Amino acid sequence: MNKRPQLRQARRLVVKIGSALLTNDGRGLDEAALGQWVDQMAGLIADGVELVVVSSGAVAVGMSRLGWSRRPDQLHELQAAAAVGQMGLVQSWEAQFKRHGIHTAQILLTHDDLSDRKRYLNGRSTLRALLDVGVVPIVNENDTVVTDEIRFGDNDTLAALVTNLVEADGLIILTDQLGLFDKDPRRHADATLVTECRASDRTLDAMASGGAGVLGRGGMQTKLRAARLAARSGAFTVIAGGRIEAVLARLRQGEVVGTLLLPEQGREAARKQWIAGHLQTRGTLTLDAGAVRVLCRGGRSLLPVGVKAVAGRFRRGEMVSCVDESGREVARGLVNYDADEARAIAGRSSDRIAEVLGYVSDEEMIHRDNLVIL
Repeated sequence: MNKRPQLRQARRLVVKIGSALLTNDGRGLDEAALGQWVDQMAGLIADGVELVVVSSGAVAVGMSRLGWSRRPDQLHELQAAAAVGQMGLVQSWEAQFKRHGIHTAQILLTHDDLSDRKRYLNGRSTLRALLDVGVVPIVNENDTVVTDEIRFGDNDTLAALVTNLVEADGLIILTDQLGLFDKDPRRHADATLVTECRASDRTLDAMASGGAGVLGRGGMQTKLRAARLAARSGAFTVIAGGRIEAVLARLRQGEVVGTLLLPEQGREAARKQWIAGHLQTRGTLTLDAGAVRVLCRGGRSLLPVGVKAVAGRFRRGEMVSCVDESGREVARGLVNYDADEARAIAGRSSDRIAEVLGYVSDEEMIHRDNLVIL
């Protein structure tokens, strides 16, 4: 019996690989291991899965290239190592995927990119566009410019935020441990692997003990925190040993490998609840009868042509209320255009957006994934 249908049914996954794995515990970029992971990822893609890779290792690869045996403490030295290492890291990912005829793209993010609403949406649109054309984004923190005050802290956290950003079904964190144990397996011979649990289960906190390795910034606590962040949008997380033979292929087949941490709700339900929970709206869109009917009965996106009037001051990505011509609120959602842009294209067909604005951000005023019916 397949005990993990989530992995079999997933159509979009984020895979995060840590520094210790990528650099074979600091001995240099492990090209052979990277090639094996890419072979398995190519198999997932052939099976219809869209993949985003969050790759640690820039600092570690840079240290190896520069001959440094100890991770530096000074920020400018870390940034220098990252700048050197990022060159080799992205070249290796590109070369390995090229063997399978798969294109890659480098995406470097800072905390500001995901905290600023407009940059967040721009980043999401770019990642979606890459996935739509079959490109595998290789994501890393932009260590060469980030400061301590604005860094994510670790790539586990970045991977969870990217999981939310692209609305992935799940996050797979490959690490140098076999998964989450009830005790630290490096200190306790009787430690037992936790195979499945709710990410919100607070008994896991005591289990996620131990710090990060010499090369990385994260430990099991950061992976548990990442799982909880991913669960907010309904995504599951698997923490598994990256050195397990054919680990990604075996996970895809539903084999019980590593630790599966489950959200309280499915992805769509969690996202809709998050949208519905926004009490403060920034503006109002008045819809014609046809648009109201389509939204309430058909589960469709809201197109500009169905909008009769726009009120309020709002930015792209902010919450707006959708009302019928009598003023009754029928839905609310995250709008794809600023208020002035929305006014300009209201009542017009989507194929005229470029004519009016000079560009097209989205064909929809509000996409159905960002819309909840009240």
